[in-house]
Amino acid sequence: MAKRDYYEVLGVSREAGPEEIKKAYRRLARQYHPDLNPGNKETEEKFKEIQEAYDVLSDPQKRATYDRFGHQEEVFQGFGGFDGMRGFTSGIEDIFDAFFGGGFSTGRRRSESGPKRGADLRYDLEITLEEAVKGKNTFIRLHRLEHCPECGGSGAKDGSSPVTCQACNGTGQQQFVRNTAFGSFVSVKTCTACHGEGRIIKEPCPMCRGEGRVSRERKIEVKLPAGLDNGTKIRMAGEGEAGTKGGPPGDLYIVIFVRPHEFFTRQGNDLLCEVPISFVHAALGGEIEIPTIDGRTTLRIPEGTQPDTVLRLKGKGVPNVRGFGKGDQLVKIKVEIPRRLNTKQKKLLRDFALASGLDISASQDKGFIHRFKDTLGGK
Repeated sequence: MAKRDYYEVLGVSREAGPEEIKKAYRRLARQYHPDLNPGNKETEEKFKEIQEAYDVLSDPQKRATYDRFGHQEEVFQGFGGFDGMRGFTSGIEDIFDAFFGGGFSTGRRRSESGPKRGADLRYDLEITLEEAVKGKNTFIRLHRLEHCPECGGSGAKDGSSPVTCQACNGTGQQQFVRNTAFGSFVSVKTCTACHGEGRIIKEPCPMCRGEGRVSRERKIEVKLPAGLDNGTKIRMAGEGEAGTKGGPPGDLYIVIFVRPHEFFTRQGNDLLCEVPISFVHAALGGEIEIPTIDGRTTLRIPEGTQPDTVLRLKGKGVPNVRGFGKGDQLVKIKVEIPRRLNTKQKKLLRDFALASGLDISASQDKGFIHRFKDTLGGK
């Protein structure tokens, strides 16, 4: 079949300049592009003819040869023939960007219809400080998607099974190939027959309605190791939601929250507490009984202990969650001064002051005044 004149194909005169030719090509490409006219063979052939004409007339050297010799194929063999002209890019990118949004591909996209891993789940668990320090086994209840017991996760009614989608051959995607003078362009879309699943369930399971999964409440045992802290995450592999199409289940993450304790404050792997003692104990020393996370124990108070002194009980803190050692218990001493004294107590304290050379009638300790003057250079 004889080819039509290229100028006639584009609807321009032989005197048309490059911009006029380009403008005509864009207009016709918008009108006849195969992606805008799917399944229309006549339009596809028309578009190929338009591209061929523009490929020659937009190139000064090819246009000059065409103007001289017309449609003589052997003349153009040096240019690789019309079917081999795939390096041309001027102008076509503008059309693709403007009308097709980059929706062309020369390769095959990865199918999304294969096995899919189940979703991970999170469960917030509040525990006491004692449980965090010592660890324990506990149980939690949660709802999650599991494989349907009726169909085993297939989604098909008992006695039947899903069939491979014939429209996409099980890939979940349909490809539309456009062979043009610029190369083969492949547009990939989700299969409309199976909606991207790659298979079709003709008889859905009545329990899960073809989903393959159902929501169930489960009681799960959780082993809490000793030494947990606020925000610690415990991963339980495979305890998340069931996967689809044979995919593995997700994981369950237990996030720990430790309730505040009335007596202890945690500092790393150490436990801090405040213990009040009398000023007599602070001055004379002695032993007192104090609580620890493991029970009560005896603490020795050194003679002359000052307020806010921190005493340490080795190994009475929090164990390392990985099993490496154990923290201490830090005891901060708070010296209590009695607010009310009887007559006898006041007399004893006055006698103590006189024996110590203290003048309690003065507004301030003279020894302190002398030390303050020394600091100021005797002023």
